[in-house]
Amino acid sequence: MYCPFCSEKDTRVIDSRLSGEGDSVRRRRECVACKERFTTFETAELNLPRVIKSTGVREPFWEEKLNAGVLRALEKRPVESDAIDAAISRIKKSLLSMGEREVSSLKIGELVMDELQNLDHVAYVRFASVYKSFKDIKEFKQVIDALEKGGSSEEVKNSLVNKPNKA
Repeated sequence: MYCPFCSEKDTRVIDSRLSGEGDSVRRRRECVACKERFTTFETAELNLPRVIKSTGVREPFWEEKLNAGVLRALEKRPVESDAIDAAISRIKKSLLSMGEREVSSLKIGELVMDELQNLDHVAYVRFASVYKSFKDIKEFKQVIDALEKGGSSEEVKNSLVNKPNKA
């Protein structure tokens, strides 16, 4: 590891510990030449699967797109940023744990809906209205009624069962 201060290539690790949810390692380093100290983070480089759009087009997974969609649904909602980050992390871990090289955008949408239902019902309805292409107020009412009944994730999804996915 090169020193960011003097570009010396010889540095030594002073301290290592797990960081975050245990998916990265935080290392405290010291440069042998200039004695400056700095911190590095080490994470596993894992490839997320390619996305198969509803049109059949395949594209790389864009984490920024996932973040933007979730944040747009949660805009001006009282949800802590740590909870949002954890939800996005769970979505990515689910995608990685599938072990598939390609995954449909519909599956990603379902994972997002599951997380949003647990985070904030208003955000869930916002996302579902776009994802499922709601055409009228009746479709909003079906989802809201299912959420008010305290239905499980599956019961709420089933309220949209006759609705085609847009993705």
